[in-house]
Amino acid sequence: MIRVKSLGVLLVATMVLNVTTTKVQAQEKESRPADKLPEATATPPKEESSVTDHTIKIAGQTIPYKATAATILIKNDKDEPTALMYYTAYTRSDVKDMSQRPVSFLYNGGPGSASVWLHMGSMGPRRVVTVNADVTPPAPYKLIDNPDCLLDKSDLVFLDPVGTGFSRAVGKAQDKDFWGVDPDVKSLAEFVTTYISRNNRWNSPKFLVGESYGTFRNAALANYLQGHDNMYLNGIVMVSTVLDLGTISFYPGQDLAYILYLPSYAATAWFHKTLKDRPEHLNAFLDEARKFARGEYADALMKGDALGKDEKAEIVKKVARFTGLGEDYLNKANLRVRLFQFMQELQRNRGLTTGRLDARFAGPTYNLIGEAADYDPQDTAISGAFVGAFNTYVREELKFGQDKTYKPAAEFGGNRWDWKHEGNDFGFFPGSPSVVLDLVQAMISNPRLKVEVEDGIYDLATPFMEAEYTVDHMGLPENIRKNIWHQYYEAGHMMYLHDEDLAKLKKNVASFIDIASKP
Repeated sequence: MIRVKSLGVLLVATMVLNVTTTKVQAQEKESRPADKLPEATATPPKEESSVTDHTIKIAGQTIPYKATAATILIKNDKDEPTALMYYTAYTRSDVKDMSQRPVSFLYNGGPGSASVWLHMGSMGPRRVVTVNADVTPPAPYKLIDNPDCLLDKSDLVFLDPVGTGFSRAVGKAQDKDFWGVDPDVKSLAEFVTTYISRNNRWNSPKFLVGESYGTFRNAALANYLQGHDNMYLNGIVMVSTVLDLGTISFYPGQDLAYILYLPSYAATAWFHKTLKDRPEHLNAFLDEARKFARGEYADALMKGDALGKDEKAEIVKKVARFTGLGEDYLNKANLRVRLFQFMQELQRNRGLTTGRLDARFAGPTYNLIGEAADYDPQDTAISGAFVGAFNTYVREELKFGQDKTYKPAAEFGGNRWDWKHEGNDFGFFPGSPSVVLDLVQAMISNPRLKVEVEDGIYDLATPFMEAEYTVDHMGLPENIRKNIWHQYYEAGHMMYLHDEDLAKLKKNVASFIDIASKP
């Protein structure tokens, strides 16, 4: 992190008696280093930019485009510079009327993640090749043109929040000043409005595409852009959704997360063939798992310690049937298995830990008697490939960042994300971090706003039934509720790691942009 610091002056003077104040001041003036400048003349932070020309073939059509790797300076209410935000923009260069051309802003989540994952894995013009549901070997990594790039439908702006990528605080600000729900939203809103104004895109159809915490950001950012800046959006793409963190948190005494996770546990057990009587058809099995989770399982958990011995034994058998976990283990867990316990236990007898972001992945378990998983095999399987490929790509092809360090994740250190949010008004006591009301307000104020939710069946970070539950409990009028729909993929949190689902994701989002861009 680079900061503009106050310039100090080292005084080396021998103080003696009978020296007048005037002489002391003169001595200080003479001893000021000649190469130091007063603070007022310090060099202000400057934006940087590199523009290169490229072509890509999508569905048999050759598309020319400009790639802009650059930073935008954002300021506070006092017009003081606070951050340089890095972005990579891909704009089709053969379009004359940009007012008819959609523009999409894309980012990942974390919180504290750069956009490298969506950028190099899904909708950008270049992507890194990884091994499906297995470990991608170390360098050299392979970069290829992405036939499932979204450039045939929309211009793309991948941006990195402050403290990630090449984005950093400047002036008197620090990266940690941006690490919270509201400061994050405000900084991204300023970026979006600045980019739109500079590039004369106010009349273009506009979209937000976020993954994971990026979906949480989507809701708050959409509401802020519309309510604060009068920038109304056409659509929001939610890739692996969470809008209320309480739905995926295993709080003591609260059972909702266990209910919403059970169908995802069932999908994972089906994939790894740990079920005793494995059904032939996954979708029918998941429909059955949803019904059980909402019904018998939810009823049993709601009874708590009042659940009878015989009834508990019957529910244990059914949970074992759906999850592939042993009855003795489920009894000891009192029917409640937290995520990292499930990751450790499901394939313990094989010496394997099951993936979290994508449960199709598995990796060796070091501590076979440990209660919970020590790591996520999906994360370690692909991180080196994504980060290594991007660092090569941005310098060699985009001609940017030769002397800079790209941070795939924020270095929080002792700092934590500030979860306070102005929209969380639940009375005297605080509730779990939620932006459900932000999305409700955004859709009420803009009844034409469309939302597509992309759900990975093997996603154990943001399970698909959690997304279904949240959408079903937004309380929207039917004429607005129909503007939200789900798409499902046979992969995990980053469904684009699976080639077939990458093509499906492109097709779905392209169709969504067409629908939401219509007058």
